[in-house]
Amino acid sequence: MVVIEHKHIKEIPVLELARQEVKGERLPFIIFVHGFTSAKEHNLHYAYLLAEKGFRVVLPDTLLHGERSEGLSGSDLNFRLWDIVLNTIAELNIIRDVYEDADLIDKGRIGLVGTSMGGIVTLGALTQYEWVKAAVSLMGMPYYEKFAQLQLDELKKNNIKIPLSSEELADLLGTLRERDLSLQPEKLGGRPLMFWHGKKDPVVPYSYTYQFYETIQPLYSDSPENLMFISDEQAGHKVSREGLLETVKWFGEHL
Repeated sequence: MVVIEHKHIKEIPVLELARQEVKGERLPFIIFVHGFTSAKEHNLHYAYLLAEKGFRVVLPDTLLHGERSEGLSGSDLNFRLWDIVLNTIAELNIIRDVYEDADLIDKGRIGLVGTSMGGIVTLGALTQYEWVKAAVSLMGMPYYEKFAQLQLDELKKNNIKIPLSSEELADLLGTLRERDLSLQPEKLGGRPLMFWHGKKDPVVPYSYTYQFYETIQPLYSDSPENLMFISDEQAGHKVSREGLLETVKWFGEHL
């Protein structure tokens, strides 16, 4: 039986899933990050199937989402996207440290996965944390600086005021560059990485993600089994059941 527990890690609300008979043991560990305007509960189907396989799975609410929501409108939340992404990357380390200190995880078998914004977080986290041993990006992309610049250009085109000074904007772009995997793909170090993306995605451009996949293929020439890209010809911005099952399979094989 899989047990679901509601906890707080510092100020971060999380759901933790594990099989009841092993929940007190040191287990391989997976953190699942939800998408923009979503919440931790929305990905329980992934966590359940992963927990059945013997993983301890934690789903956190990101800043301004789920239990941490402050009721911001869509446009106001859009302005905070990169704050949320950067904050979530920092909080991943807090979550991991708490579970490691409690001796509940196998620190050599830690995975990271996310949908949409969570996939973007996952790819950025790979530039910061060598402890991530395997990862899955579902509808995410690594081009932090390019994507942010596109957003800024769109705001200017629509005569929408950017709520940052030029100095704040320069600082933000500098921070994004430090977490932009497209600018430092060597940090992957051959770690297992799977992508899933729908070709008709209107939110996160498929072409960006596939372009990055093509550029990193040579880095996996010695271990091609550690890199996979699954394209869905018909899907928009929603992961198919195949994507769900392949995610579970990926961690089963690589973690």
